[in-house]
Amino acid sequence: MDIIFLHNLKVDTVIGIWEWERKIRQSVVIDLDMAADIRKAAASDSVDDTLNYKLVAKRVQQFVAESEYQLVETLAEKIAGIVVDEFGVPWVKVKVNKPGAIRGAKDVGVIIERGERPDGS
Repeated sequence: MDIIFLHNLKVDTVIGIWEWERKIRQSVVIDLDMAADIRKAAASDSVDDTLNYKLVAKRVQQFVAESEYQLVETLAEKIAGIVVDEFGVPWVKVKVNKPGAIRGAKDVGVIIERGERPDGS
């Protein structure tokens, strides 16, 4: 199985458990690795035969911008569900970073995988 990736997708959203966080928008950075079989697209050279990462990006950006979750864990799970359910992706790895959430750390966040891994495990 092949992987189509979309990394460093930055979106401003309401995210956090603290009262002050519920009143502002903060940036999250999202990385997606998505299983796909790109052989048909490679042969046809047509976007219609592949996972259109522009459409995935727009959908995820819209969803995240409109969301107001407390936990990055919940946000990651919901993003994974969108990618798998709406785009028919058999496996996705979602990384959600919340830069600056911990003093002294560049990034903090979660990485989840949903669906069947490309290696069959």
